[in-house]
Amino acid sequence: RDPVNDGVAELTARAIIDTSLYLVLATADGTGQPWSSPVYFAHHRYAEFFWVSAPQAVHSRNIAVRPQVGIVIFDSHAPIGAGQGVYISAVAEQAGGDDLTQGTETFSRRSLAHGGAGWTVRDVQADSGLRLYRAIADSYWILAKDGQPDHRIPVHPA
Repeated sequence: RDPVNDGVAELTARAIIDTSLYLVLATADGTGQPWSSPVYFAHHRYAEFFWVSAPQAVHSRNIAVRPQVGIVIFDSHAPIGAGQGVYISAVAEQAGGDDLTQGTETFSRRSLAHGGAGWTVRDVQADSGLRLYRAIADSYWILAKDGQPDHRIPVHPA
């Protein structure tokens, strides 16, 4: 491993995560039928990713039966050939307990910073129709820009 290039890759991954508003969440149902959804997100230390969704949404139902998810975060406005993304393998769940409080605060802070609404635990409980979800990342990659197809570089932005 090259520590200098690894450091650049990790800084690249952090910059992509910090500047992007949406992640693409890839889920699958109990039979393996895939589904992907863009969701506005917040993160905590690059290790936990939070979003708000209805429990009836396809991706939410899929997470209930198969919590393993794939995530990609990228700049969709990058010129052709210049794009870069962060690819993440994670386990997702509906947030609860202390995770619900901390996650809602994290999500609310980022939402407010982007001109959105503030969120409270009450907004993602009971009759609101929405729940807070979180994905805990276990692996991250970016693609090397060396012309080789699918040349993944593991990164550790957390």
